[in-house]
Amino acid sequence: MDDLSIRIYHNRRCSKSRAACQLIADAGVPAEVIDYLQHPPDREELRKLLGKLGMSPAQIVRRGEVVFREHYAGRSLTDEEWLDALVAHPILIERPIVVRGNRAVVGRPPEKVLELLDAPA
Repeated sequence: MDDLSIRIYHNRRCSKSRAACQLIADAGVPAEVIDYLQHPPDREELRKLLGKLGMSPAQIVRRGEVVFREHYAGRSLTDEEWLDALVAHPILIERPIVVRGNRAVVGRPPEKVLELLDAPA
């Protein structure tokens, strides 16, 4: 992936993710779209994404998901344990995550992706 192209970790069932994809398409920027539920990031890829986001694993956990409520709600996990959870249950990964060069944003709201489109990678 070069510094000008974009990678989006996308869930086609998510309206925010679809809206972020549309903003990228409207900007005419080439994008690699990854259906992260079909092709989930591995532990190392998650580490790299978190570094680009400047976030901890717990900060990208979707707490409204059933699997969160059933297995993780009320628990205090380490970063390594959260990484284990995200790898085991990719549905817990906040979406969309958009990457350009060495920067990334969580596209919530979708307009957050404009930060990557308007600035050099």
